[in-house]
Amino acid sequence: MFREIFLPLVDKFTFLNIFQYITFRAAYAAVTALLISFIFGPKLIQVLKKKKAGQEIREDGPQTHLVKSGTPTMGGILILFAVVISVLLWQDLGNYHTWLSLLSLIGFGAIGFVDDYLKVFRKSSAGLQARFKFSAQVVISLVIVLIIYFKDAEYATLIYIPFFKYPVLDLSVLYIPFAVILLVGFSNAVNLTDGLDGLASGLIILVGLSMGIITYLTGRADYAEYLQIPYIRDSGELMILCFALVGAGIGFLWYNSHPAEVFMGDTGSLSLGGTIGVLALMTKKEMLVVVIGGVFVIEAVSVIIQVVSFKLTGKRVFKMAPLHHHFELKGWAESKIVIRFWIIGGLFAILSLSTLKIQ
Repeated sequence: MFREIFLPLVDKFTFLNIFQYITFRAAYAAVTALLISFIFGPKLIQVLKKKKAGQEIREDGPQTHLVKSGTPTMGGILILFAVVISVLLWQDLGNYHTWLSLLSLIGFGAIGFVDDYLKVFRKSSAGLQARFKFSAQVVISLVIVLIIYFKDAEYATLIYIPFFKYPVLDLSVLYIPFAVILLVGFSNAVNLTDGLDGLASGLIILVGLSMGIITYLTGRADYAEYLQIPYIRDSGELMILCFALVGAGIGFLWYNSHPAEVFMGDTGSLSLGGTIGVLALMTKKEMLVVVIGGVFVIEAVSVIIQVVSFKLTGKRVFKMAPLHHHFELKGWAESKIVIRFWIIGGLFAILSLSTLKIQ
């Protein structure tokens, strides 16, 4: 919005030319999202407490979590609000990437909101039934993927992998189910990771920073050519969304750090995971995002391993899945697990950025 308002006035006020720069708008999108989180965070927590929107804790999980029972959930509303407002204020509203990313954020967030609402206010322990939840995720993903498939038909189906200059495969129409699986998978991966105070929100900050740098480089023809990575026209604007995620993530972490005053719930985790997946699709980083969000992937894989092992052999590989609960049951303090997972997330972020030059 600011770009559309101020750029036409550059002839009269030359200093307004700064609004054309993505880096400037990205920085202030982060600040805006952070301030919104700080301003509205306490009010949202107060409302959630008043509405008795407390989290129910699994009795079969780590016993240390029982003290968290009643902590307000659905805090993802704050993240969504902060990011959406920041994007609308600072991102180019004429760029289709803007609206596609917002569709992802709001679409997956709506699914999570319904799930949280049923759990909290309708006292349904299961929330939205799994088949309906999964179906809704597939529908949202399919809509997004089809838009990309037809809008970016020239290169949408090409698959790039780290360390290779050129696409290694053209999936053609098979790209559609592949991309849908990626979106649904990442959405649920972040959801599974959101089990300890500050764990998912801290990792989102690291992923947002990495993706912000990558989207900016991908949207610059000169840098993309120098680094020999695919150039995606106008994708640099996505840096603003990424930095808005960082700002909102930092603001939310202020209240979500141990001991948490509020949880993001499915409202936040599903929307953030889906949005990360969409960013990967729009910048042709479908393979690299597995590295960028490495901790999310590991958490999801640990659940798959646990389920498959138990069904095939009747034995569990981990004390409990996702993986962070395994370490809790081994006696690790919650804060130690979170910080160590953040460190690993940081290493994955550095590794992912290093691949841009090693082509």
